[in-house]
Amino acid sequence: MVPVTLGLQLSQTTEESLIAAFFQESEGKWRSERRYYTLPDGETKEMVSEISIRFLELGSPELEKLAQMHELAEEVTLACGAEVTWNSTDSVTGRNNSKGSTLFGARGTILYRDRGFATSKPVTAEYYFSNPKTLCLRTEYKGSVFEEELKLIGQSYRTRQTIISRAGEQQMIGQYLEKRIQ
Repeated sequence: MVPVTLGLQLSQTTEESLIAAFFQESEGKWRSERRYYTLPDGETKEMVSEISIRFLELGSPELEKLAQMHELAEEVTLACGAEVTWNSTDSVTGRNNSKGSTLFGARGTILYRDRGFATSKPVTAEYYFSNPKTLCLRTEYKGSVFEEELKLIGQSYRTRQTIISRAGEQQMIGQYLEKRIQ
């Protein structure tokens, strides 16, 4: 029989190795075409983004900075992570919509971020894999819940879906198709 703590450590190691592989496979430049549906009226907004993803190894300065932002104890290390930068434009108007970057770091089944979808403050998400190519996240803050699924499809494509809820009511659905450009 496997002791409970050893079983927990093995589970965390498995999740950490899965997310490391996922981040490594996602590394590169992507073109993201996405559509947001505002509920319940169904109003849509279409965006195009150039996204760059860089894998972060254990001990990288970015992960150390992220651990400090989350006030983790000095002996707590983030196993791996990713730096994501983006530049988004509105597909209809062609206007720049947003530009920025965010850091992700994983420890166990928690994904630490330097910012959330709708906040510039550090947030955490619970994550799991429904299969080795599909990462599922659940983030909660300020009364909202963000559920996201990212799926690697071969070497050249990713799909994403985000559902944003507040007070148990779905507010928005985002659907994304991302194509590797480098």
